[in-house]
Amino acid sequence: MTAGGITADGPVAPITGSGRVRPAAALRQTATMAWRSLVAVKHNPLELVDYSITPIMFVFLFTYVMGGQMAGSPDAYLRYALPGIIVQNTLFMTIYTAMALNTDLTKGVFDRLRSLPIARSAPLIGRITADLAKHLWAVLLMIALGLALGFRITGGIAGFLAGVLLVMLFAAAVSWCAVLIGMLAGDAEKVQAFGFTLIFPITFTSSAFVVVDTMPGWLQAWVEVNPVTHLSDAFRGLLLGGEVAGPVMWSLVWAAGIALVFYPLAMRAYRAKA
Repeated sequence: MTAGGITADGPVAPITGSGRVRPAAALRQTATMAWRSLVAVKHNPLELVDYSITPIMFVFLFTYVMGGQMAGSPDAYLRYALPGIIVQNTLFMTIYTAMALNTDLTKGVFDRLRSLPIARSAPLIGRITADLAKHLWAVLLMIALGLALGFRITGGIAGFLAGVLLVMLFAAAVSWCAVLIGMLAGDAEKVQAFGFTLIFPITFTSSAFVVVDTMPGWLQAWVEVNPVTHLSDAFRGLLLGGEVAGPVMWSLVWAAGIALVFYPLAMRAYRAKA
């Protein structure tokens, strides 16, 4: 048995008797929800500030404030640190996904969306998809700024595309951790506090900004297994050229592991809320 209807936008996709939306319809609805999130930027341009101004500030501050001390010159440090800066910024930006989801929950947006004949997962996955598009914008913006400041991609177009894809895959996996935080936290302020407390030590105790050999021996043991180290080394190697098989493999393993752990937990929390 199926049920359908007509709305102002046209016919609603039929829903099966079990209340489940057909896969093709669910995909269209997810795309619509993603587009809804992206169009919101047009009406609230300040939403894009965090994905534009903050990345630019990170690049300038790390390059010109720390570059001389860390590598002898800003140019030399930019060559090493830019991939790590991009990785750190991308991970930080996943917190905005958690904050946005938490705000939608507390303001009743999801209550209104679940009353519609759409897949229950469409608003959630649509939000993540839209935020990944914003992450991509920030990554490309930082690379463009780096090129303007003297950074050179010597790994070729294939290395560049593979590196960006790897970072986006990792961001997609970490987004499920962010979703879980957004669902469990009481308000957006708690989401931000918890998320930044978690990401700060993970990103700074890695090879994103400094060579691992300069750290104390007891800390190196953690840094060498830190997923941010693997991702930073992989992205750096893909952009600049060199042997990257190990870092890329471990980055993919970490991404898969994070997704396998946090996707079911996030979906369970989401279903409980929605």
